[in-house]
Amino acid sequence: MEGKAEEISGADGAGRRAVDPEEGPIVRFAGVAKSYDGAIYVVRNLDLDIHRGEFLTLLGPSGSGKTTTLMMLAGFEAPTHGEILLAGRPVTNVPPHKRNLGVVFQNYALFPHMTVAENVAFPLLARKMAKGDIPGRVERALAMVKLGPFGARRPAQLSGGQQQRIALARALVFEPELVLMDEPLGALDKQLREQMQIEIKHIHERLGVTVVYVTHDQSEALTMSDRIAVFDDGEIQQIADATTLYERPDNAFVAQFIGENNRFLGRVTATDGSYLTVETAGGDVIEALAVKAGAVGEATSLSLRPERAVINPAAGTCANRFETRVEELIFLGDHTRVRVSVCGDDGFIVKVPNATGRPQLALGQDITVGWEAEDCRALDAPG
Repeated sequence: MEGKAEEISGADGAGRRAVDPEEGPIVRFAGVAKSYDGAIYVVRNLDLDIHRGEFLTLLGPSGSGKTTTLMMLAGFEAPTHGEILLAGRPVTNVPPHKRNLGVVFQNYALFPHMTVAENVAFPLLARKMAKGDIPGRVERALAMVKLGPFGARRPAQLSGGQQQRIALARALVFEPELVLMDEPLGALDKQLREQMQIEIKHIHERLGVTVVYVTHDQSEALTMSDRIAVFDDGEIQQIADATTLYERPDNAFVAQFIGENNRFLGRVTATDGSYLTVETAGGDVIEALAVKAGAVGEATSLSLRPERAVINPAAGTCANRFETRVEELIFLGDHTRVRVSVCGDDGFIVKVPNATGRPQLALGQDITVGWEAEDCRALDAPG
């Protein structure tokens, strides 16, 4: 592990450790459930393998079970049912300090009376490392987060972003195989948060450590993760890489939570292999891809990404075409949001890229909006 610590301060990414599922998971949740009162379960039926070297994000709204899952892995909460294994060994009853995990929280948890170097050295002292080896470890950890000259300062003399980097260095200095991060960037402003996302991603790539990261921020998860587990109501709704979650969501919740969607409700009127037609409450008929939909006559919901809709599509394209008019135009730099009324949805959004200049549209202008059937996904029944 010593050589790996030296590698991480390099810039060429040679220290990245490839994810190898065949090696066996570093973490396994087997039938794990958690209830605080014996009646309501905040985590239910959790079976999850975390691969060595991957960056896995637990994503979901407040109360979905993602943080409780992380706290059970850290040892701060005990599962009500099931078993947690770390590197093949049961750790359900092992206390947090014996799990050898690096942990980073949103509030940094730095000791204000210690210098930066002393804060970073603390986990090494707690593990009774030889004092002669500690300064070199601390120096490399600070260099890794680009704060080498700041060792003599106190946490109060650092910005929020610098404090978060110190917390990260402290979690990595003893070279754990697994690092847990609970909303670590939530207290930072948007620009700094985005910078830290990239820095954490690059550190992970160089070090090759396994990271389990909790957030409710969809863009953060999409930016940083090898895989994302989307939680809702105590269960994983879908676990996949960012592209799969965005382009091929398994159900309506995932489609709505990952990115933006136009959503239609209706009933299935016909099926044809992988496709179906759906009639909305207003009588409009939409052709869609049948991902998870019921039989003819049953209710379903349709999801369409705003960037998949086209304004004034060419003749012969787009199986779904509807006449409407421009209700609102919002310029957002790289694209313009065009709001129209389509199939009874007054809030239907089309994202028009501004790569070749702003689109020549005006409020009240009559237009056609269209999209292909394969871009509109019938996912499941409403609710």
